[in-house]
Amino acid sequence: MAAPVDAAPRGTDLGDPAFWRLPEESRYAAFARLRERSGPVGFTDRATGRRCWALVRHADVTTASRAPQVYLSGPGVTSPEPARWVRAVFGDSMVNLDDPHHADLRRVVGRAFTPRLLAKVERDIAEISARLVDRLEHERPTDFVAAVAAELPYRVICSMMGVPEAQRRRILARIDRAAASAGVARRGLRVPGRGLRALAAMQWTVAAIGRERRREPADDLISALVTADVDGRRLGARELGAFFSLLLVAGVETTRNALAHGLHLLTVHPEQRELLRSDLDAHLGGAVEEIVRCSTPIVQFRRTVAVDHRLAGTRLAAGDKVVLFYGSANRDEAVFRAPDAFDITRSPNPHLGFGGGGPHFCLGAHLARQEMRILLRELLTRLPEIRSTAAPDLVPSSFDHRVRALRFTF
Repeated sequence: MAAPVDAAPRGTDLGDPAFWRLPEESRYAAFARLRERSGPVGFTDRATGRRCWALVRHADVTTASRAPQVYLSGPGVTSPEPARWVRAVFGDSMVNLDDPHHADLRRVVGRAFTPRLLAKVERDIAEISARLVDRLEHERPTDFVAAVAAELPYRVICSMMGVPEAQRRRILARIDRAAASAGVARRGLRVPGRGLRALAAMQWTVAAIGRERRREPADDLISALVTADVDGRRLGARELGAFFSLLLVAGVETTRNALAHGLHLLTVHPEQRELLRSDLDAHLGGAVEEIVRCSTPIVQFRRTVAVDHRLAGTRLAAGDKVVLFYGSANRDEAVFRAPDAFDITRSPNPHLGFGGGGPHFCLGAHLARQEMRILLRELLTRLPEIRSTAAPDLVPSSFDHRVRALRFTF
């Protein structure tokens, strides 16, 4: 019997953990075959047993991202969706909210990012980057992830939030435990949210800091969030904890992975590396965008269909689950010329590495770009021979493009 039109080609099962343990080249080739289909592709999510629709083309991911009234985030954007009791205890992350609640929370958070705070953050990034390179020269570590890629975004966010130095190491260990719950385990799917004890500890920590800042505000983001008065609104303890967890797990992990992939991409494409070094001012911005496109730190998020409708000729019913595969969209031949090539001069570069637009476009995109630009400039100026010495040690994952370790030298 012939396979249904909406089915994936034989041997391509996006819901099977084994697919996510294939070599990257094999997975990229599989997604290229899926993009030849005219619309969404059906598959079964092994974690839930539910039938889902994979959105693998740039146009479809963008359409779903920019129609939040049709493609809902509220039921949950990960698989399986967060349990009700988890959301009741830990609060709702912004990624799992729809308007008006999402817009309300994002407005409060957005107002807290004042020009003064943003200027301080940029100074912090420069100072932390310089100190990290100082340490590289002195200690000569061999793992770029542990020594640099994970350290920069974590230190920047802790400084921005106002987390005391004495508590930062414990929180970092909890982030690692929480982040390790996302991806593909040996016998099945691991999912964001199973590191609940680690998440709870992080939230208790920031709630305590928030109580202190309400009594004695400081020049940091936690103070701004708990004392903000946007139409009589400021963040409560659970909202602050949920935002802190999102900022740490999402903000640290995505930037760390982009930086690690970026060093390896510049290593295995020496002509692009030399072009970048020849004129950092001219090419650094383009290099950051191309690194994000090629690495796509978040593999996918999902949405729940609100109403019956058609997308690219395929009928979707209310309640269906659709999965937005950003990595596939970022290699769509209909949008990107030579999509598998790493080209820091690519223009335009409408990648979806920070989301497909709409209300859930990454709140930390500007911060991530700043961190990457400033650190890469520091590294390539002071350590011009820095390079990876092996392929990234990847964590098999259906959720993010996580690098466990990256050996390097300079």
